[in-house]
Amino acid sequence: MSATILLLSGPNLNLLGEREPAVYGTATLTDHVATASEAAALHGLSVVHFQSNHEGDLVDAIQAARGTHGAIIINPGALTHYAWAIHDALAAFDGPIVELHLSNPNAREPWRHLSVVAPVATGSIVGFGGHGYRLAVEAVAAVLER
Repeated sequence: MSATILLLSGPNLNLLGEREPAVYGTATLTDHVATASEAAALHGLSVVHFQSNHEGDLVDAIQAARGTHGAIIINPGALTHYAWAIHDALAAFDGPIVELHLSNPNAREPWRHLSVVAPVATGSIVGFGGHGYRLAVEAVAAVLER
């Protein structure tokens, strides 16, 4: 299996650093990708990042990852709560999948409490801000080493 992790970022994550810094922090998406890449390198892994504001683009990226990437880390943004097409695409991926959120959706508005991604993820990392990117890579590395 490939030593690459596909890091997927959903809608509005391209606005990190500007959008609601009290909730999401001041680091940019580029900062978070760098954190993930640095953590991956420590385990002999690399990160390929893709961000889209469009559900179908994310589904296409997940499908293309089959057989080419060893794992997926996904922050689906608001798509977390209703994107069954992403759920289905992730269910067809054979490697570890980590759902990642900067904030803790369970501590926020009730509509954010449902994740359609969680049932097909190996695990979820939520509420640790930018440190979650490092934690997600560590989790993937641990699963891949087993």
